[in-house]
Amino acid sequence: MGQRRAVVALSAVALSAGLALPAAGASSVGAAPAPTSTVRLSGSLAVAAEQTPRVGAVPADSAVAFEVVLAPRAPTAAKKFATAVSTPGSAVFHHYLTPSQWEAAYSPTTAQVASVTSWLTREGLDVGAVSADRMTVAASGSAARVQRAFGTTLSLHDVGGHTLRLADTALSVPADLAGVVVGASGISQTMATPDLVTDGPTTGVTDGPTTGAGGDAAQPPGYRTAQPCGSYYGQQVDTVQPPYGNGYPSPAPYAVCGYTPPQLRSAYDLPDQAPGGADGTGETVAVIDSYVSPTLAADAAEYAAVDDPGHPYATGQFSELLPARFDKRRQCQATGWYGEQTLDVESVHATAPGAKILYVGAADCFDSLYTSLQTVIDGGLADVVTDSWGDDGGDLLDDAATRASVDDMLTMAAGTGISVLFSSGDNGDEFSTLGFTSPDYPASSPWVTAVGGTTLEIGAAGQRTDETGWSTDRSVLCEKQTLGQAGCTTSTLGTWLAPTGDGGSGGGTSYEYTQPTWQSGVVPTTLATRNSAVTGPAPYRVVPDISMDADPGTGFLVGETQKFPDGTYYDTYRIGGTSVASPLFAGTVAVADQVAGAPLGFLDPALYALHATAPSAIYDTVPSGPQDQSRVDYVNSISAKKGLLYSTRLIDYQGPESYCDGTGNCATRDVDLSVLPGYDDMTGLGAPSTGFTTALARS
Repeated sequence: MGQRRAVVALSAVALSAGLALPAAGASSVGAAPAPTSTVRLSGSLAVAAEQTPRVGAVPADSAVAFEVVLAPRAPTAAKKFATAVSTPGSAVFHHYLTPSQWEAAYSPTTAQVASVTSWLTREGLDVGAVSADRMTVAASGSAARVQRAFGTTLSLHDVGGHTLRLADTALSVPADLAGVVVGASGISQTMATPDLVTDGPTTGVTDGPTTGAGGDAAQPPGYRTAQPCGSYYGQQVDTVQPPYGNGYPSPAPYAVCGYTPPQLRSAYDLPDQAPGGADGTGETVAVIDSYVSPTLAADAAEYAAVDDPGHPYATGQFSELLPARFDKRRQCQATGWYGEQTLDVESVHATAPGAKILYVGAADCFDSLYTSLQTVIDGGLADVVTDSWGDDGGDLLDDAATRASVDDMLTMAAGTGISVLFSSGDNGDEFSTLGFTSPDYPASSPWVTAVGGTTLEIGAAGQRTDETGWSTDRSVLCEKQTLGQAGCTTSTLGTWLAPTGDGGSGGGTSYEYTQPTWQSGVVPTTLATRNSAVTGPAPYRVVPDISMDADPGTGFLVGETQKFPDGTYYDTYRIGGTSVASPLFAGTVAVADQVAGAPLGFLDPALYALHATAPSAIYDTVPSGPQDQSRVDYVNSISAKKGLLYSTRLIDYQGPESYCDGTGNCATRDVDLSVLPGYDDMTGLGAPSTGFTTALARS
């Protein structure tokens, strides 16, 4: 990790800014007497429990693992300090606390932890580890014991196509713990999904837990990018298939084969790191995902050696932090995370080839991801953290207690100088997946830098020729191999079918978080008050904050070991999603940290200030006008042996999108997000441009 050159003690620097720090204290206590009354915890009932269909009961003897979430001491003071230390012009700007100083000032006391563990033990639950920041206490037990302890019942619900366990009512705790316990994360499940797009087959899944050290020997099924495709945007054009028409130009360019690190560094004005130049040296970027590919390190090294030969991995530059065991592999589609890990690690190295990369593999795709994030923050293990995953629509669906516990972690990250990034999602406004519009969480948290996606066009000389918001729709050419698809009949052969949806940068207006001060005056009022019919007239947080390339048609070339019919071996393919954008931006931030000579911490206040102080450092993504792109895919995903599929991708798509609930009920409306001059809810402020890292470092 980069040296913490801006860390100061709890001293007059904080006090002079009116940031009073509570005294650390805490004597342990014995077992508390049995409570005579209980109270309901406000916010502990997930909206999903009321808004999604119940599909079954939770067996009484099924195992439930969860974490009791404790309230921080002086939460208002903690947020005030975290805000001040992140705001340019503040008396304590970039005067961070160490993790131990933060915990001494703001974490729950050991006495409070003891009272919680005593209650859990009385309820017959098994008490596990207490987090280093004392914010969570791990516990487990049968569903019957959990229901009795928290005064609720548990049911299974269908949430966005996933079967999740949810509490039917708000949780109860003993009255004497009402001011101590915020909630219990994990009793009501949230499920994270990786924000990547390949169009390949569903990845393989294996059963059973494995040891953390070795990962899983099974690799995902092979996928290759089909030819023709361009090495840069517009190199190859489609003169074979019929024009799409409808006002789109012809001939259309083919999709790129996958941009390489030198192309992306060039397009985003990241110097090609001559000796002595800024390349992230001295900084550490943590990549957090679920599980671990057994070939992750070897694949990253081979990729750098072949596709970025000027920047091979140095000894000790890559490391892993893994749990003792992995679980829930089938439910989480474990090997489906392997491409995500590969993409994240290789993308960070692409924009910051001198930075150290710490890969942190969570035990599953549920609350273990938050535990991994907590481990990095508590230990001060990185300067920048990139998270290419999220809970679809979680801003609205997740219970307030779960969000509060994560936000408390993120507040600590801000106070201790760690930049935390989350991808904003790949389903646009989420209407097509959930039937309503909502940002994903944690991207919507006001303590996160939410990274959205663009369609980036790079020319032959490595220059950015255009960049607009990533929102695409796809029309498939009706051919013999697509007969039977909707609208493809013998009478429509050789014509383009109606568009069926493709993907887009996640974004939108929060239902839960009012507008942070740093968005005021930059985010249009029409966006900040979009949900006013539900939330009232006050402005609210809007995501994303900034964006980088994410469109799979202009995607990133990755190298990964995959399972092909003729063996398991390393190969390359193109990939997209805001899972590309977040790690690309993480590397960019690591370079800015190096230029600044100190960690930049929570970025958003300084990032939005650039809108006024250095507007040329941010590329304003604007509507592109009618553009389409031809794409070719292998029917069998790996070769032309069984034929090719042809499609046209409509760029900067703003037309209709549909949602069907599985019972035949469907609704259609126009895409809710759009790219506009200035701030917009598809790309945020825009994308890094000339001098971005220097401007951010000087902010």
